[in-house]
Amino acid sequence: MLKSRVTRRRLLEQSALATTALIAAPYVRGAHAAGKLAIGFWDHWVPGANNATKVMCEEWGAKEKVEISIDYITSQGNKNLLTIAAEAQARSGHDIFAFPTWEPQAHARNLEPVDDIMAEIVKANGPVNPTVEYLARLNGKWLAVPATVGSQIKGPCSRIDLMKQLAGIDVQAMYPAGSAPKAEAWTLDAMLKAAEACHKGGHPFGIGLGVTEDNVDTSGAIFQSFGANLVDAKGNVTVKTDTVRQAMEYYKKLAQFLPPDAPAWDNASNNKYLIAGKGALIMNPPSSWAVAKRDAPQVAEQLWTHGMPSGPKGRFAPFLPYFWGVWNFGKNKSAAKSLLVHLSKADNIEKMVAASAGYDLPAFTKFSTLKTWAEEGPPKGTLYHYPNPHDHQTLSVCAAPAPPKIAHQIYTQAIQTKMVVRYMKGEALDKTLAWAESEIEGFMRT
Repeated sequence: MLKSRVTRRRLLEQSALATTALIAAPYVRGAHAAGKLAIGFWDHWVPGANNATKVMCEEWGAKEKVEISIDYITSQGNKNLLTIAAEAQARSGHDIFAFPTWEPQAHARNLEPVDDIMAEIVKANGPVNPTVEYLARLNGKWLAVPATVGSQIKGPCSRIDLMKQLAGIDVQAMYPAGSAPKAEAWTLDAMLKAAEACHKGGHPFGIGLGVTEDNVDTSGAIFQSFGANLVDAKGNVTVKTDTVRQAMEYYKKLAQFLPPDAPAWDNASNNKYLIAGKGALIMNPPSSWAVAKRDAPQVAEQLWTHGMPSGPKGRFAPFLPYFWGVWNFGKNKSAAKSLLVHLSKADNIEKMVAASAGYDLPAFTKFSTLKTWAEEGPPKGTLYHYPNPHDHQTLSVCAAPAPPKIAHQIYTQAIQTKMVVRYMKGEALDKTLAWAESEIEGFMRT
């Protein structure tokens, strides 16, 4: 049976930040057996998706005689980040926690290495995406286990009808369901022409230029398509290069065809814009399609998720993985590791993907053809190309390949979108580049 437990009091006592008291009460299994395990999972955007992990954990707990308690902690208002910071400072809290993209590196000294279980998981599931290794390994050691739940690609979600009518692009033919892409002509230049045509037709592309993640992720992928790294893998600042200048010139042209308030957009803006029927294209995971299916079905049936346009250096898609980490101050680390192995089994991964209607994305490359993505609709096949089943594009994270500590700051401070906005507003390009260089050099001194 399930019984309630008061999370508010526990978090107030154990954390240094009272803000975490806002977290909802957990699900708790009331068995008295071989120890307890406290888990802090991300509170999913997709209705009902939390239930999949809840059931898996409860089944594992019953079998292993471990009492399980789960807190589903929202990322709205950064409550999950506040909780992570609080528990790290107090060195007390959950045993397992769901860490967003950059957090394993940020809290490496407080995380239990998981090389032992990752060896077992990789042996069973095959290799992970290289971006996962970039984010979750430090000095050759795994800091956390890649989580299916919460991991996502933020690629294009286009209106089938508007792209065809206004831009002359058939996105279904370009990315046919069940088949490899036929997207040789889908380049950054083609996207620019399509953006101009849709702008003239009254349905601009909904690409933001703000400082939140959705905006930053798109800028990162476009910069990488030019090979425009602000910092290289060795930590050298490379802002004042021809490739960065090329990316900036492109983005300035693109910006003139975006909504006039694009610099003020947050993570919700593009979703609302698409669901309201205003935009011909946004960059987002299937959450926007899922909400449209519920709230604006006439829009949802015209949506098609597909790959990014290619640039001079290739085709890059924004990939933001989540991770499950084990605090090294946790009270039941062996049980925590055992549960993470269980959650990483192939059948459980498939259940998580299905429960999220295809939003959640496994980090293991062999799981890119699960039936959920082929069958979801309407229109049927709309999500087929979301998980990159034909290895059509490089899944990357903004500001890579810079050392993660520096890349995290570039990402969090939205340096790339700020550069674009400064330049589009009339600042000289050399002055914009000098500003970015100064900001990044400041990150290196901290």
